[in-house]
Amino acid sequence: MFSPSRRATFLISALATVGLLSAACSSADAESDGAQVTAAAGYNLTADQNRITTDKVDSIAAELPQDIRDRGTLRVTGSAGSAPPLRFYADDDTTLIGSETDFAYLIGDVLGLKVDLQTADWAQNFVRVDSGEADAFLSNVTVTEERKEKYDFATYRLDTLAFEAKKGAGISIKEPKDVAGKKIAVSSGTNQEALLVKWSEQNVAAGLAPTDISYYQNTTDYYLPLQSGRIDAYFGPNPSSQFHAKQSGETEVVGEFSGAGDTLQGQIAVLVKKDNGLIKAINDAINHTIENGTYQQILERWNITSEAVDTSLINPPGLPKTK
Repeated sequence: MFSPSRRATFLISALATVGLLSAACSSADAESDGAQVTAAAGYNLTADQNRITTDKVDSIAAELPQDIRDRGTLRVTGSAGSAPPLRFYADDDTTLIGSETDFAYLIGDVLGLKVDLQTADWAQNFVRVDSGEADAFLSNVTVTEERKEKYDFATYRLDTLAFEAKKGAGISIKEPKDVAGKKIAVSSGTNQEALLVKWSEQNVAAGLAPTDISYYQNTTDYYLPLQSGRIDAYFGPNPSSQFHAKQSGETEVVGEFSGAGDTLQGQIAVLVKKDNGLIKAINDAINHTIENGTYQQILERWNITSEAVDTSLINPPGLPKTK
């Protein structure tokens, strides 16, 4: 749950978005659409999500481990609700919404399971999977070679990272040398942190200034420092930066990169404990939703269609290990 300051920051952001959407919609639209705000107009930030649903597929549900079938729930953990449009709290400050929660519920539909959404700080999500408290970690997790040693993955989105800067600051980040000497914020323990550290080391070796890296564990925490100029840019998930830039009107995306670096297209995936028998059912469930079109409906709903995958893959090549 948000601290008071984080809650206030996010609610101000959310209310600003709602205000913009209200101004853009006619009263007739509001009456016909109700709580559901279409992707063309913006985002639905209410607890009444009217999520995309699909039917159970018995043949795929039969692939589940027996203990999960007997329990009847899929326990899905994720980051603590601070990264719109991926996983964040609705305007009631209680209900988790976003594309990542929509994907979790859709997978649960195919498997015939109720979804138990859990929240934790980034590193604690891995601990929950390790301990068996959670069955899956679904929260913008990038496939990496190091993580594949302990976990299995089923992909569902391309991993695109973005640099977000104050609008009009004149910053453009198109290659690693462009971060030299700049103060860049990231969340710790993420692949964007690993990339930024690597690029800074390369720049120093080439005689350029190091990057001044600062850390904001929750995505919304960087909003005020970015606006005030205490940081030059934030490096994080592209969907979140695009969402914030659109709804605030005060920032802009100034560079985009694959989450796996310049030699590989990164992939976002559902993470489960290695060899626990769950990954094939999840992979088949995702591919079923791609085939029946409900997968694409979620992407359209949250304006992230550029990150669509044609097929969900199990354990594809991931971000290389760092030395």
